[in-house]
Amino acid sequence: MQQLRIGNGYDIHRLLAGRPLILGGQPLQHPEGLGLDGHSDADVLVHAIMDALLGALSLGDIGLYFPPDDPQWKGADSLVLLEQVVGLVRQRGWSVVNVDTVVVAERPKLKPHIAAMRAAIAARMGLEPDQVGVKATTNERLGPEGREEGISCQAVALLQKD
Repeated sequence: MQQLRIGNGYDIHRLLAGRPLILGGQPLQHPEGLGLDGHSDADVLVHAIMDALLGALSLGDIGLYFPPDDPQWKGADSLVLLEQVVGLVRQRGWSVVNVDTVVVAERPKLKPHIAAMRAAIAARMGLEPDQVGVKATTNERLGPEGREEGISCQAVALLQKD
């Protein structure tokens, strides 16, 4: 009998001047020179995926494993943290079937970067790019994303028991 688990994840970070903008492991340029604020690299796309993976197995959230007040995670590459979360999933006898995400940002336009994001995430997860969905949308100038105060991401992950 095949066992499946679904998890969802969400993350949002504030946009600030003087910070890098990294999404899906890719450094991007915001037209206003803004980047995401956070203790690590603040990659909301990867953070939402990690929370979806952890949630599927009721393992808490990324703050439990990578607390924002722990100096060892200052400026951490979220793709490295993702590898660790995938390792936790595998240690428990599960494998990732696929992940799907939607990033909400007014700017910059993400479409030209989506293939690179999918490839980077898939490589770190030991998956094929067609197992990683990355979509982008605006918030039609509504809410914090629409006012360009931040960028958010929602993710879902499907796991199967090995």
